[in-house]
Amino acid sequence: MANPSPRRGIHLEYSFAPDAAQRGARLANPLIDLLRTLRDTGSISATARTLGSSYRHTWGALKHWEQVLAAELVVWTQGQPARLTPLAERLLWAETRARTRLTPHIEALRNELERVLSLAFDGTHEALTVYASHDLALPMLRDHADAHGLHIELRFSGSTDALQALAHGRCDVAGFHVPVLAAGRQPAFARALKHLLKPGRHKLIASHRRRQGLIVAHGNPRGLTGIADLTQPGLRFVNRQPGSGTRLLAEHLLAEAGIQAERVAGFHGPCEDTHVAVAAAVASGVADAGLGIEAAAAQFSLAFVPLIDEDYYLLCRKEALESAAVVRLRELLAGQAWRQVLATLRGCAPHEQAGSVLALTKALPWWHYRTPRKP
Repeated sequence: MANPSPRRGIHLEYSFAPDAAQRGARLANPLIDLLRTLRDTGSISATARTLGSSYRHTWGALKHWEQVLAAELVVWTQGQPARLTPLAERLLWAETRARTRLTPHIEALRNELERVLSLAFDGTHEALTVYASHDLALPMLRDHADAHGLHIELRFSGSTDALQALAHGRCDVAGFHVPVLAAGRQPAFARALKHLLKPGRHKLIASHRRRQGLIVAHGNPRGLTGIADLTQPGLRFVNRQPGSGTRLLAEHLLAEAGIQAERVAGFHGPCEDTHVAVAAAVASGVADAGLGIEAAAAQFSLAFVPLIDEDYYLLCRKEALESAAVVRLRELLAGQAWRQVLATLRGCAPHEQAGSVLALTKALPWWHYRTPRKP
């Protein structure tokens, strides 16, 4: 009778640092760091130099982890670079996908810890709670704001969930995005979002513009050029979660092309909560294509087929518009320093009226679309 596999547990911890440079969902793990470096360098000696440890320590660590996992992690061939075993490769990809999926939750946890601990050290910061549709610019804005006296507690959710959180008083600001299209061409967005936007109660703040498109494998092996190509036989599509703005965009683009969602394999299947998770699914070979922002594709050096530009907006209640925290947020969005930070993100640019308060009925071209009444 075979011995049962040893039980393997996960232990999390956090530490203090003199700066707030950490971003994303990277959790330090000595095994993952060791395997990734060994794959890149091909030798124990080079891995030891990269990790700042001795050859003996690095070799001992590798043997320790092979004992813990009860499996070989490296293939050694005389005269050739070391290669990871299939198990080790799968471990790296599994950790990458898990970390990518957990990014919003880990960032929210770290942000909450930073917020409550900062109260013990410094009571001079203004604070905002922001629920927002996933976007890679917002963690950068949070870090930029923190350096300028504004603490942003950032929680990612779908566009509709973010607007509902604002309506129910769970946040101070909600972030959502809509495609840049002519008036009358966004009925799907009108049906999903219009009832959550109140001109007399809410104020719209311009943030930035970003590019959405198809995230595909490096080199675009299937030759995708547009949304209609998602119906290719055998193509596996990975979608965003229901209620997200990108899911609405996918439905809108398919409707514009006269394509039923059922013709896209995977459209109603397992979905991902962030753009980076979609990119990770494509990079790992789990899917052939997904809809997402260009910046996410760039993180994994994937090919990107641009489809449409979007405006990203922030929404707050009318009475909060002149609060110290929201005023500071608007000033930061309009500042040149933030424009320089945003310029480093692929496919993103400041809104031409960044930081300005816009009229809902004018900024959103589909506002006057009348949603049909239920019979």
